[in-house]
Amino acid sequence: MPAGDPEKLRAVLSYGADAVYLAGKSYGLRSACANFTEEELASAVSYAHSLGRRVYVTVNTMPRDREYAHLADYIRYLSKIGADAVIVGDIGVLSLVRDVAPELDIHLSTQASAVSSYACRAWHALGARRIVLARELTLREISEIRKNTPPELELEVFIHGAMCIAYSGRCLLSNCLTGRDANRGECAQPCRWNYTVKSIEVTEEKRPGGRIPIEEDDEGTYVMSSRDLCMIEHIPELIDAGIDSFKIEGRVKSAYYGAVTANAYRIAIDRYVSDPQGYTFDPALLRELESVSHREYCTGFFYGSPANTANTVSYTGYLRDKAYLAVAISHDETSGRAVFRQKNRVCEGDAAEIVSPGKTGRGLIIYDLKNSDGEPIESAPHPGMLFSVNAPFPIAPGDMLRGI
Repeated sequence: MPAGDPEKLRAVLSYGADAVYLAGKSYGLRSACANFTEEELASAVSYAHSLGRRVYVTVNTMPRDREYAHLADYIRYLSKIGADAVIVGDIGVLSLVRDVAPELDIHLSTQASAVSSYACRAWHALGARRIVLARELTLREISEIRKNTPPELELEVFIHGAMCIAYSGRCLLSNCLTGRDANRGECAQPCRWNYTVKSIEVTEEKRPGGRIPIEEDDEGTYVMSSRDLCMIEHIPELIDAGIDSFKIEGRVKSAYYGAVTANAYRIAIDRYVSDPQGYTFDPALLRELESVSHREYCTGFFYGSPANTANTVSYTGYLRDKAYLAVAISHDETSGRAVFRQKNRVCEGDAAEIVSPGKTGRGLIIYDLKNSDGEPIESAPHPGMLFSVNAPFPIAPGDMLRGI
């Protein structure tokens, strides 16, 4: 699971992640999130290891020569604090890791666009222990790669989250339009912008018969904005393909997004593994994923060629069915009251749900709302304020309250 900051790390680990991937303040491809200082990296590794989980640090930008001296020191530091692996996308960085920290496991980033067993074996020979395959592969192609690579070489695949029009994230559009290099963590996401066109189709000069229609409605056109990937309904096929690790995109998303997404996939995976023959998909898990902020969902390239499955959005914004209201701090079994820290406005009488690790949403009505002094209030309007409500069932610290 992604962890864009310490809060998100704690959330996804609480809700079922076996491992997190995150970045320090440099060399990661998500500069828009807070990321981790060196002290926070050490704390993150220590905390994850105390739970028996792993931490993978992204070092997947394409550094210039002038950056390598500092990068070498950074890699030594990651090894010193016990990071479980570094995720690299550049062959020079891979070589540097082998030179200065040979004990550190190397995972090859999807940025390297590994699409064949030949490429995977070559990267493995160079020192990669795990390959994060390109997102443009079909499930059949992934199965073939698994059959033709050494069993000790792990394969990881993105199964949920945002996709882009570039090949495995290699895009120059942001750099061209804004001067912000997507390959160095500064993507401005111009593929998501609202464009207008003066004609209804695009035609290449020497191919007059190959017209490309540009659909536009009152809100504009979105020919470059991809739908989000969602494979929650296809866990059996993914596991049976021989994939070792499922990866979810979203380091700039909220802690609520990470928790709910981790929870849904954790439940589905565990149910299938415990009883493959009796497994049936639970539609409640898809409803969980529809509760978080997302674009329209699709299955990406898993079931067809890129030409047939490059799904673009038809709606300009994000979709979300439910609002994240608060996180539980404590629960008094004697009084039945639960204390929460507010994230968004909560009102007396609101219909809501509790999301707990290993469970889908459980309904309740906000009843007998009180502030931290025990005084009755009509609403909890202030971010971060503590409030309590009567709870019809036990609630654990870290459980999330959401509106419906």
